[in-house]
Amino acid sequence: MTSADPPQLDGARVWSVPMRARFRGIDVRDGVLVQGSAGWGEFSPFWDYDVAESRRWWAAAVEAACEGWPAPVRDAVPVNVTVPAVDPERAHAIVAASRCRTAKVKVADPEQTAADDLARVEAVRDALGPDGAIRVDANAAWDVDTAVARIRELGRVGLEYVEQPCASLAELAALRRRIDVRVAADEAVRRAVDPLRVDLREACDVVVLKVQPLGGVRAAMRVAEAHGLPCVVSSALESSVGIAAGVALAAALPELPFACGLATVALLDGDVTSAPLLPVDGALPVRAVTPDRLAEVAADPAIEARWRARLDAVRG
Repeated sequence: MTSADPPQLDGARVWSVPMRARFRGIDVRDGVLVQGSAGWGEFSPFWDYDVAESRRWWAAAVEAACEGWPAPVRDAVPVNVTVPAVDPERAHAIVAASRCRTAKVKVADPEQTAADDLARVEAVRDALGPDGAIRVDANAAWDVDTAVARIRELGRVGLEYVEQPCASLAELAALRRRIDVRVAADEAVRRAVDPLRVDLREACDVVVLKVQPLGGVRAAMRVAEAHGLPCVVSSALESSVGIAAGVALAAALPELPFACGLATVALLDGDVTSAPLLPVDGALPVRAVTPDRLAEVAADPAIEARWRARLDAVRG
């Protein structure tokens, strides 16, 4: 522990679990859990986040462990099933097994084609039926002209919105003038120097909120209030401990017009708890999580050393 830690915060536990399928370019998900007077918090920034950005993730962990979260206004949160960049048959099976009525489909994988994306989205539509909602996430991979072409093609299947199709706010604004599908901003908000002061006017219709990258539940609520746009709460591919923070945010928001992207524990081949946060009939309950499987998912010494060095840098 260091002098930067709150006095009620207990030591760090490093966990590591494999992914069921490659997602966001990774095959293994890992991170750190800490315990405090209010419960457990998670610190698991992806490795492309530098020390300054990662400090928000640490703030979220400290909030969860030491302060707890605002009172909920709902006891369950509707969620979407997340479909990685898999083949159409597997995409169909993932959606059918989830019993969710909304699906978020990853597109624009650098190793795949536009035809691959369309086949996956068509399979998801078949699994959901005509009344289900489909959203696609391009992770800022397209330029404006490419985005227009891809969204028009995918839009024939019916899209609720497209998430972060282009990288910059200027590109998002230009894109919105050329398509009739809602645009959601994710990276443009959570990776901004000041998420409260990002000018989203003209750039998007929906804001994606992620607890850890924004610095905690209360910080994310301030972002939602500052922008005054419909919000979707999504995960950062956490364990159930981190997902519980996302559920707490979704449960505390005054309005929740869209299903949330919080059903991602299903993408992990394991979890820190024997009672993982998995959806039942398309919703997650609002509850605390106790990580009672830390011994089974403990990281190997090399991974643990890497995380402890990172944690020291963030708290230094």
